[in-house]
Amino acid sequence: MAAAAAGATPATARKALLSTTSTLLSSSLARSRRSLSCAAASATAPRIAQQPPDLFRWVQREGGFVHPALRVADHPEYGLGVSATVADGVIPPGAVLIDLPGRIPLRLRRPVDAADAVLMQLADQVPEELWAMRLGLRLLQERTKSDSFWWPYIANLPETFTVPIFYPGEDIKNLQYAPLLHQINKRCRFLLEFEKEVKQKLGTVPSGDHPFCGQDVHSSSLGWAMSAASSRAFRLHGEIPMLLPLVDMCNHSFSPNARIVQVGDIDSPDMSVKVVAETQIDQNAAVTLNYGCYPNDFYLLDYGFVVTSNPYDQVELSYDGNLLDAASMAAGVTSPNFSTPAKWQQDILSQLNLHGEGAILKVSLGGPDIVDGRLLAALRVLLVADPETVGKHDLKTLMSLSNNAPLGPTVEASALRTVLALCAIALQHFHTKIMEDQAILKGEPPLTTELAVQFRLQKKLMLVDVMQNLSQRIKTLPAEKSTV
Repeated sequence: MAAAAAGATPATARKALLSTTSTLLSSSLARSRRSLSCAAASATAPRIAQQPPDLFRWVQREGGFVHPALRVADHPEYGLGVSATVADGVIPPGAVLIDLPGRIPLRLRRPVDAADAVLMQLADQVPEELWAMRLGLRLLQERTKSDSFWWPYIANLPETFTVPIFYPGEDIKNLQYAPLLHQINKRCRFLLEFEKEVKQKLGTVPSGDHPFCGQDVHSSSLGWAMSAASSRAFRLHGEIPMLLPLVDMCNHSFSPNARIVQVGDIDSPDMSVKVVAETQIDQNAAVTLNYGCYPNDFYLLDYGFVVTSNPYDQVELSYDGNLLDAASMAAGVTSPNFSTPAKWQQDILSQLNLHGEGAILKVSLGGPDIVDGRLLAALRVLLVADPETVGKHDLKTLMSLSNNAPLGPTVEASALRTVLALCAIALQHFHTKIMEDQAILKGEPPLTTELAVQFRLQKKLMLVDVMQNLSQRIKTLPAEKSTV
């Protein structure tokens, strides 16, 4: 995707971020601070502390509640997380599983001293889209304190994360998907540049006002903090991200058996965050929450996992007349208007935000809609020569795949065959075939390789599903009754 900034190539960024056991601190540390060293992603993720405090007891000691049937264990389907161990019976719907009082969630706070003020100045330099880095700075601040209130929580955090910014270079290539590569390189470049900004800022503050207890902060520790926040934070009322100890060990499911409830305003002294059973929870069942309905790009980039058979997975394409010309040629569809639309067609494309200044040209295949509505409407319009025929329908109808052949079966078949060709072109952009990926996974590769290969495999399988769906739709189109 986008090229790296001058002087910082993607390879350089990864090299800086992937130094396996980079020591970020001087050998002599004051008693008031803890190490910020971190390691690259690995199959086994040790905790920050070799023998971390009991998280359940800490939550309970600080006024929280944990259902007596819960434990943290390795689940055969979900991996490490919160599970139920009900000896007799089940946990009924509506039961409170976890209740955190307002003092336990970790979030950015209003400055209470000079060190906090410096931290907020650093956070203000982070773009909104990388909100996890803002919260990550707060996490780093607490990690350096020997007397941090949140140390029992931080000690239980993984030393490493399986997000792609920590992948070996070969596994970055193994993803084979340009939109995700762009996001990875973007984050790597940001971390390298932000490291410079942090060092510059911290070099001007008195030692007593240093938000990280005088410790040097590098791109790898910043990457760890950003990954910890992106993979574990929740946005509740007011959309303020918070780290929720123990709650963040509940795994993801699109059909969860629990949900999060925030009681009271975030600044209220009696605010609390609860996990409540949504359905009956049986013995040994994992406690699951829905992290959101997103494509695998989001889950891998922010959380470090891939959802198989993800109904929300998509492949991104750039809307381009030349691409449509190539797809239509491959599909045996003839239209001179793909790359040179008529004025009335340009007007409709502008309404779809696919033409003119400020157009958003990113479209997608897959997900619940199967075909991006803007792409589908554009193809339907470009395959019709008569503006009056199109004018009989609103944009919502033209964008909906569920509205069967609004412009007639012939136009619909041509539009869907063009989308089929786009799917085939998208598949060709992957360098390996489905069977090759499946063979690699059967060989039990390293974790980062497994994740990268699984990611691209799921994209391909999704494209195949889209092609099968569209092929079936073409077969069931009615015969043409009138000429369009």
